[in-house]
Amino acid sequence: MSHRTSSLLALSLIAILTAISVFYASRLRFDYNFDNFFPKGDPDLAYYFSYRDKFGNDNDYLLIGLDNGGSLFDQQFLQKVDTLTQFIQQQPHVESVLSPTTVKSPIIEQFGYFEVPYLHPDEPERYAQDSTRIYQSRELVGTLFSEDAKAVSLFVQTSDNLAKQPGDTLIAALYGEIERLGLQEHHVAGKVLAQSVFIEKMKIELAIFMSASILLVILFLWIAFRSVWGVLVPLVVVLLSVIWSLGVMGLFDKPIDVMTVLLPTIMFVVGMSDVIHILSRYITEIGHGLTKMQALRLTIREVGLATLLTSLTTCVGFLTLLTTSIVPIREFGLYTAIGIALAFVLAFTVLPAILLLTKRPNPRRARRTDLTWPMLLRRIYTFVLRRPYPILYTSIGIVLVSLVGISMIRVDTTLLEDLGDDDPIIRDFQYFEEKFSGVRPFELHLIAGPGNSMYDLEVLQEIDKLETYLYQTYGLNFITSPATVVRTLHRAQNGGLPEAYTLPANKQEMQQIKRRLAAFSKRSELRAVVTTDQQEGRLAGKMTDVGSVRATALNDSLKAFIDLHIDPSLLQTRITGSAVMLDKNNEYVVSNMLQGLLIAFLVVAILVGFIFRSLRMVVISLIPNIIPLLMIGGIMGFLGINMTVSISIIFTIAFGIAVDDTIHFLGKLKVELRKGKSLPYAIKTTFISAGKAIIITSCILVAGFLTLVLSSFDATFYVGVFVSLTLVFALVADLLLLPVLILYFYRPNQK
Repeated sequence: MSHRTSSLLALSLIAILTAISVFYASRLRFDYNFDNFFPKGDPDLAYYFSYRDKFGNDNDYLLIGLDNGGSLFDQQFLQKVDTLTQFIQQQPHVESVLSPTTVKSPIIEQFGYFEVPYLHPDEPERYAQDSTRIYQSRELVGTLFSEDAKAVSLFVQTSDNLAKQPGDTLIAALYGEIERLGLQEHHVAGKVLAQSVFIEKMKIELAIFMSASILLVILFLWIAFRSVWGVLVPLVVVLLSVIWSLGVMGLFDKPIDVMTVLLPTIMFVVGMSDVIHILSRYITEIGHGLTKMQALRLTIREVGLATLLTSLTTCVGFLTLLTTSIVPIREFGLYTAIGIALAFVLAFTVLPAILLLTKRPNPRRARRTDLTWPMLLRRIYTFVLRRPYPILYTSIGIVLVSLVGISMIRVDTTLLEDLGDDDPIIRDFQYFEEKFSGVRPFELHLIAGPGNSMYDLEVLQEIDKLETYLYQTYGLNFITSPATVVRTLHRAQNGGLPEAYTLPANKQEMQQIKRRLAAFSKRSELRAVVTTDQQEGRLAGKMTDVGSVRATALNDSLKAFIDLHIDPSLLQTRITGSAVMLDKNNEYVVSNMLQGLLIAFLVVAILVGFIFRSLRMVVISLIPNIIPLLMIGGIMGFLGINMTVSISIIFTIAFGIAVDDTIHFLGKLKVELRKGKSLPYAIKTTFISAGKAIIITSCILVAGFLTLVLSSFDATFYVGVFVSLTLVFALVADLLLLPVLILYFYRPNQK
């Protein structure tokens, strides 16, 4: 079979597989599931899910803040608030609405039970009296009414785990009604809104990243090869690898989330590396006068092994993300690694087939394109030979300074750490933090001691101690619990007087309240805080988002308080909730990152050891790639950038990609040493031969990752910035430090 026929058959098969990939890629959808960012496998997560099944989800809600500018006690403003409340109550997937215009104080008298509104929107003459009653009720101030009496808040409970489509419908209807009513200053926060906004952002950013990457890659390819052919051929190969990668995701029904939205861009720039190395060497050999087949064979023989090894190390860099406990990051690592493997296969099938079928490049033009690079690289190599000690001492100084910066890094997260400070969602969250009780949920599981129930007076008194501590010391601004239910009924039995919002004074009064509780046992308000057997309860609250480090310290103090002041024979407790689950990720950040890096280091060490059979060369190869990671850590520390789960993945990704240049350099050096050349001359030949491809691929990778700085997600922004910086630092280390280390510390076997 001729080379032409085999090339056509290979391209035909790839065309069929590409069509299948397009079919599956077209089925991809965007998704954002908040629960996926909980640490899978953690025992506390299973406990939280069990707790959630009993009492409901602590983040299936919407907060709507409405600010009147002046006093909230304005008839026109309150009537609009009431109209909006009625509108929301009629919407599908809305379980309940707690609103300033509908909240009522229960009154229990001898002749029955009735409820008195706190606020009378249509009776402005009663506003003064309403205001006094409202601001004497602690449970209303900071929750439904702002402390400055200028704004109100609506709490909308939505269906459990509301999907995107009905959630989008609800949000659109809500904003439409707010606009119709002319409520100018409004703020909305909640999971449903965040889910909708995140997915829309992902769609827009995917288009931006891909467009910017393609334009930058075209620019660098034109600078490198100065021909339409040299631009189109690499583009075709890499675009095919992106399509195949998305096809694999579609095949396994994996939606595009906040992490995998990066995959097409990363695939586009990382997949280009293999193609550049092959094409650059092929054009060089054509310029030396070889035929197409001779040039291709020599290229594959000398570049093939190094390219295989670099693809392997890059795959390993992403596969180390499987060590994390967060599902989106694990899946991102897995599918990106699969995509890189596919890119390698396509680079060594599609590219040779196209090169064999297309016209042979003009040798004279190939030589002319290749003339300027040797001159530049000789100058760099001369600089290295003349200044080895300054290069070594500078490297040592950079390491020491970086270690100081690394010691300043803090591991801390907030609920919406991925969004920038100027993002509208963040501004809305900040509004609720300033005006109302905050947005960070707090959950405490209450378990009655043996022989007791949640509605025993002694148990309630223990809960009351907890609430006092949580309000005064912990920092909660709003609490609901079995004790708040009992206080409300006690006040109701005493004519609704504010001073009666206390626990019953004795067991006799408590028995009266228990009879009322039995009558109201089927009401959703009670089921949300106490189980039907009255053995378990829920203490839920809201506070400002103080960050995971501060929250962990507060939880430790709370546990110490409980150990000292709460009688375990009456009441047992356990802190849980979605916020705690997100904070738990901090426990795994450093260990997962170090575990992933150690795996990557080990794989690179094995590969270099396989090439050179030298432990000394293994150490030499790691040094130029560890220093850039230390520099990034140092920069983060000096700039005060916190280590989060999303940022921690930068180090393993960057190492897996950056080490490619080192392996290409060492692979070419091994080929030159086998030809019997002396070490200095072999390094010089390697420098001039492999240097061009190393610089071009590094520039393309840096440019591609820099497109991620256009993201409105902080995590994506930092991935773009720090991976790009790592690649730049690694390129400089490979061109300056690596040759010095080899010259001074490596001793090749002499035959």
